[in-house]
Amino acid sequence: MTRIGVVVFPGSNCDRDTLRGIELAGAEAVALWHEQTTLDGCAAIIVPGGFAYGDYLRAGVIARFSPVMRSVAAFAAEGGLVLGICNGFQVIAEAGLVPGALLRNRGLRFLGRDVRIAAERLDTPFTHLAGPRRPLRMPIAHGEGCYFADDATLDALERDGQVLFRYVDAAGARAREFGEPGDDANPNGSLRAVAGVLNAAGNVAGLMPHPERASEAVLGSDDGFGIVRSLVESARAAEHDRARPLVGAAS
Repeated sequence: MTRIGVVVFPGSNCDRDTLRGIELAGAEAVALWHEQTTLDGCAAIIVPGGFAYGDYLRAGVIARFSPVMRSVAAFAAEGGLVLGICNGFQVIAEAGLVPGALLRNRGLRFLGRDVRIAAERLDTPFTHLAGPRRPLRMPIAHGEGCYFADDATLDALERDGQVLFRYVDAAGARAREFGEPGDDANPNGSLRAVAGVLNAAGNVAGLMPHPERASEAVLGSDDGFGIVRSLVESARAAEHDRARPLVGAAS
């Protein structure tokens, strides 16, 4: 069975939800403690939400130096699939695995509420099973979720298809940036309403809302399950490709 790893830091609080989502998607969920240096044969890695190391100094900055993250960075450099969710997005951004930074919410308050996002691309390892482009309802829970990059970086992300998700309103229209009258679809003020991004190679993604907390209807929404399934199935396919013998190889 395909193994999907979930990194657990002191202060992680979404690891159990993430492990559950992976199991629902038909994979073996493996908890990876922050002090370990191996990834236990996992075919993909999720860095989950929470408050890694208490988010001291700033969110994610200490966690990026943990032993397990050195292994995650090496795994990503070799093409391995990595998804950072909420605090995990902050961690992988601090580690330089995805572009940009997550700053304090524009309103300077912690936000815990449902939002709507839409996938900009449905052809990635993280979105190909998300269904047709539509608003996906899932929760946010963060104090530092304002996506920021300079204009040149944002332009490059748009040009190269690295914006993965945007905040949208109930009708699916792109949310405006914070401060414009009558708009709360982008409550943290992320520039260009960016909710998730890809690295240049397309194998690492960061996402601020929580798909694992919206993976079963009993939770109020299962709109996030397609994201979890996409990662699991992409990891399974990559694992199968690695195991396939080369044509013409000696028997």
